[in-house]
Amino acid sequence: MNTPERTTKVLIVDDEPFALKLLSRQLNQLGFQEVFSCERAQEALAMLEAGGESIDLVCSDLQMPEMDGIEFVRQLAKARYEGTLMLVSGENPRLLKTAERLASAQGLRVLGSLTKPLTQEQLRECLSGVPQSVGRQAENSSAFDFEPEALKAAISNGEIVNYYQPKVATATGAIVGAEALVRWRHPRLGLIAPACFIGMAEEHGLIDDLTQGLLKSALACAREWKKQFSPYFKIAINCSMDSVKTLHFPEAVVRIAEGAGAELSDLVVEVTETRFTSDRVASLDVLTRLRLKGASVSMDEFGTRQSSLAQLRDVPFDELKIDRSFVQGALRDASQRAIVEASLALANRLGIRTVATGVENAEDWTFVRTTSCEIAQGFFIARPMPPEDLPRWAADWRIRLPDLLAEAAI
Repeated sequence: MNTPERTTKVLIVDDEPFALKLLSRQLNQLGFQEVFSCERAQEALAMLEAGGESIDLVCSDLQMPEMDGIEFVRQLAKARYEGTLMLVSGENPRLLKTAERLASAQGLRVLGSLTKPLTQEQLRECLSGVPQSVGRQAENSSAFDFEPEALKAAISNGEIVNYYQPKVATATGAIVGAEALVRWRHPRLGLIAPACFIGMAEEHGLIDDLTQGLLKSALACAREWKKQFSPYFKIAINCSMDSVKTLHFPEAVVRIAEGAGAELSDLVVEVTETRFTSDRVASLDVLTRLRLKGASVSMDEFGTRQSSLAQLRDVPFDELKIDRSFVQGALRDASQRAIVEASLALANRLGIRTVATGVENAEDWTFVRTTSCEIAQGFFIARPMPPEDLPRWAADWRIRLPDLLAEAAI
């Protein structure tokens, strides 16, 4: 749906006047013309509460008098700030990363964090996903209010579709797979993210129909892409635990694969451990039987939950996906780098295939290629795309690849 656009508005919160002026100038040079500033966090909160300016991005320092950056973040979350947040500080990078994770845990959309003094290039890279103009309708789940009947009709009408994000071998750059990421192609509202409807599908008993339709489409694509790219090409799909704890799910997957002319060995079922405790026995039953039938089972977002190691011990995973929060910026962050290397060492000892997610830039690509990680996935390689775009992307990737391999080897 087309909506009128306005200039992106940025608010800088920093108690140092020179830092305010410098960051404001840097933002102007990057094309952000509406930049506001506050020297006190309380002043910034009052401005946001007044609603006089609709702020799309807040850039906040951590070390500030009266109300520090952590308190400010807490108040932003309490006020249900819906824009994005970037943290900027001269504090220890590890402390800065902790603050970033804390903000995310409170439901804020964190763009990233940068250590002072900032370079123009670092700022440009961090802000690469922020448009200089935005639509007036907020892109969040509260903007959509659907009835279960609408979602049921969308499933029947084929409006629930897969977008695919390619995966490549870190050693050679060869295309070895793709992850199917669900979207709702709404006839009026356009493309809708899964966070806006998966919960409803689970709550109203629609998740099995939705999942099986997506599996059918994904496995049909896998059959074709296996011929084009690699005999070892695998398609990964995120499965709701509501499906994974349904005991007949493995038989349904077998039927779908046979109907699509695909092999079960072409499929990777991705799960997180978030809801394993809801019916642990049934989940283990289903995942073990999927492995017996030839499918791979992948632990998604490894390391982000307290029970990751216990799940790795108990569930027959044969793939481990290292979460983007550890991969992004690991080349410059010793703590993240240590966590990634330890995770890879553990996976290697267990004979588990490894995937690095969140490879967002050339630096991340260089880092994963220096490790033992086998597969890489992220925006630097490709953004999620409709299936008809993947062959064209593959042709472009092959053109880029020699330079990327050469640069990473330097």
